[in-house]
Amino acid sequence: MTQAIQGIQLDFARISPKTIWAFVRVTDREGRTGTGETTLAGREPMLFEAARNCLPAWKVGDFPKAPVETMPLPVAALWSACALAFDDLKAQKTGKPLTELYGGNASATISLYANINRRTVDRSPAGFAASARYALERGFSALKIAPFDSVTPKRCQDGTAGAAIALGLDRIAAVRATIGAEARLMVDCHWRFTPEAAGHLIDAVRPFDLYWLECPIAETEAMIPELVSLRRRCNDAGLKLAGLEEFVGAASFEVFARKGAYDVMMPDMKYVGGPREMMRTAEMLGQYGVLLSPHNPTGPICHAASLHLCAAMPDNILELQLDESPFFDKLVQPGLPDVSGGMSRLPSGPGLGLVLDERALAPLLCDSATPSQSPLPQAGRPQ
Repeated sequence: MTQAIQGIQLDFARISPKTIWAFVRVTDREGRTGTGETTLAGREPMLFEAARNCLPAWKVGDFPKAPVETMPLPVAALWSACALAFDDLKAQKTGKPLTELYGGNASATISLYANINRRTVDRSPAGFAASARYALERGFSALKIAPFDSVTPKRCQDGTAGAAIALGLDRIAAVRATIGAEARLMVDCHWRFTPEAAGHLIDAVRPFDLYWLECPIAETEAMIPELVSLRRRCNDAGLKLAGLEEFVGAASFEVFARKGAYDVMMPDMKYVGGPREMMRTAEMLGQYGVLLSPHNPTGPICHAASLHLCAAMPDNILELQLDESPFFDKLVQPGLPDVSGGMSRLPSGPGLGLVLDERALAPLLCDSATPSQSPLPQAGRPQ
């Protein structure tokens, strides 16, 4: 494989004023293209620099020697996308769906939950309720929101976060009232709380019967004792603690699993270190009794790859960023599988079963160093 690489290309696509998706494409000398996704929200210049430093060596087969968990996140994201693209090429060459490389069942159906946060432009409780209603109408019975927009650890520390937390609780209440008692509701906190404030939050969300609370505090090894304590409080309140969406390598997850920091861990195809590292992570989490829910809030290539991997891993539920942008479906051909009743089949065909649509992608290409400017075709393409 290493001798057959013709080129590696990185593209940034401006999807919305706040969203850029990044894709890697690897071409071989027989004309095939393997695709990966390396979206790293808000850190596109760092990803671009990683590509400038790494892709020339990777193109000639000089791949990383150090363990994947030692990679900085931008390098890990780039490597994860390349590893996926290599496997996509391998599966295409054999004529098999990607999942079969890992022992998966190509006819499987995958359980999804709807992340409705980015489609909710109206951030009032009523706006959240409207998105929740839409997700129910689409057949989802599990939803996730991120309702604490203006909360920060600093504001928690200085006592000025009260109104923002109260608004977040109002948003949760509105969604729960809309979806009823039977649907699962998850809340993502995006590391916005201190341990003390997170403890108060767990008490405050008891009436809403959450399935899990996600990423309430910073995720460092030094915080593991605090996470263990918060997990215990969550469990006492009847909910789970979830996190670790940007961690790299099975070994990094195991540090937290061994100490009992989380009920649910969320490795992301874009960061974990590639498909095979995702499989190793899933196997390890199973040994510790940790539930697996792959993080998947970005573009269609990560979604397609996550579907393939979920078909090869133990019981799991996969995130879907619901209707952030019509480009989620328009950027790929022949298209993503339809979602019905919160379930999805895998893309059919060899490899990933889909490719980026050049015509749809071209007007969206932008320069990672100036992502707020108009799209610049051909920019951001280290060779």
